[in-house]
Amino acid sequence: MENKDFFVHESSYIDDGVTIGEGTKIWHFCHVQKGASVGKNCSLGQNVNIGNNVKIGSGVRIQNNVSVYEGVEIEDNVFCGPSCVFTNVTTPRAHFPVHGVYSKTLIKEGASLGANCTVVCGHTVGRSALIAAGAVVTKDVKDYALMAGVPAKRIGWVCECGKKLDGTLQCSCGRKYKEDNETLKQI
Repeated sequence: MENKDFFVHESSYIDDGVTIGEGTKIWHFCHVQKGASVGKNCSLGQNVNIGNNVKIGSGVRIQNNVSVYEGVEIEDNVFCGPSCVFTNVTTPRAHFPVHGVYSKTLIKEGASLGANCTVVCGHTVGRSALIAAGAVVTKDVKDYALMAGVPAKRIGWVCECGKKLDGTLQCSCGRKYKEDNETLKQI
């Protein structure tokens, strides 16, 4: 699909009723389904599926082989690593379909999801959080949390710029943080 505002590779499908922002690039073998919205300056790698009515913010990078199912919302500047997984039904059964009743999942601004991680539906991944490759998120994730393992546990904090913070909670980029009741706030 040629458009002066965004690029869609000829092997991809864009359903009717989709909104795509200026500067967005949709690469090989993607499918963006009815009612979905993709913001400005996004990149959808090879073989990405965006489900019905999914909202993707601006500046989002979704790497190869990711399916973002209905019920998932991704805010601005989120990174989804290759083959990361979202779910949208907590107890799926082939013979008892849910017919559009999906658990909501929210990935907040600036979060990064590592390759092959899984975000179980019904949870929020906090602002600028970092989920390690292969981790399985089974509960809400706080802003700036560094999560790893199965199930994912907080193993530290990360700066908005992505660097792991040491005990001083001051990053080499100049940002400073304060921990209060296991919550991190930028100061």
